[in-house]
Amino acid sequence: MPQTVAIQVKMPDDLAEFRLPPGVNARLQELLDKQDSGKRLTAAERLEAEGLVNLAEFLTLLRLRSERLGNVRTKQR
Repeated sequence: MPQTVAIQVKMPDDLAEFRLPPGVNARLQELLDKQDSGKRLTAAERLEAEGLVNLAEFLTLLRLRSERLGNVRTKQR
């Protein structure tokens, strides 16, 4: 049976925190560039790239939801 889980998270004022750190982003770009150049990623590199892409997407989703919540709160005042 499907379940819904609600998690309350205190959102920081600085939305930039919801981005990959520069070093992590550089590693992701390195892996994606390698793949785009036609070179095959090793199994470990592929897993690493998939994990980093998932993390980047999750952080983007958090940032967008935070921005939306901020807009809703601003309109309610």
